[in-house]
Amino acid sequence: MTIMNQPRNSLLSPLIVFLLCQLAVPAQAMNEDSWDTLSSVGVYSLMSTALFLPYSRDDTDGLKQAAWSMGSAAATTLVLKNLIDEERPDNSDDDSFPSGHTGNAFAAATTLHRRYGWEVGFPAYAVATVTGIARERAREHHWYDVVAGAALGSFAGWYFTDAFDEQVQLVPWVDSDGGGISISMRW
Repeated sequence: MTIMNQPRNSLLSPLIVFLLCQLAVPAQAMNEDSWDTLSSVGVYSLMSTALFLPYSRDDTDGLKQAAWSMGSAAATTLVLKNLIDEERPDNSDDDSFPSGHTGNAFAAATTLHRRYGWEVGFPAYAVATVTGIARERAREHHWYDVVAGAALGSFAGWYFTDAFDEQVQLVPWVDSDGGGISISMRW
């Protein structure tokens, strides 16, 4: 069986199972290094998926859009990190604002959602959210660094990726008490 014949969401299933297994460990038992590893696995898995899925489907436009989304999020993050001196919570350097891991994760998730629908987008946003939380728990970023990275990545994904299905929309949101994903459906 070729990968082209597999259902859309089956390509993300191994990633989601792995991340859920990681989250099965009580949060109190995870140290900063474990959170850091989890955030890296999350972002690199999402970025790989956002590039591999269109490639595997011969979706040249989708591949270009994913590259533009993630590339612009990464470039904007680097510029902002050089312009804004914000010390990391662990005092390692002054490149805290915004979170690059979170920005790239949300750019990839938004691209996957816009291009391939909510069936792929919903689990991708879940992984991106875990990535952002893990960056804060690893003491690599403040909560507002993560929120800024999520907003920046989401904007890049929405701007550069053509919509797949206008009937179902997944939109991440954040306020002072928390965050989540809003789902709306038009019929």
